Amino acid sequence: MEAATQAFLLALAGLPVTEAGDLFERDSPFYYDWESLQLGGTIFAGLLCIAGFAWALSLSVPPLTGGKCKCKQSKEP
Repeated sequence: MEAATQAFLLALAGLPVTEAGDLFERDSPFYYDWESLQLGGTIFAGLLCIAGFAWALSLSVPPLTGGKCKCKQSKEP
């Protein structure tokens, strides 16, 4: 009985292989153009990196208003 079960499961596992006509069906909704996807991801990562550097540098540069903080501070000692 165990051998028959294994043969049946092996036959079920092989069914999708018999129906696969082309490995790369371009009409499939799950087909991805990997080169375009990689290029878009690289551009997006570069823009995020530049934005991160700009944000980090803006925190360390003193403001252009004479370098004085215009925050409300209490003048009590």
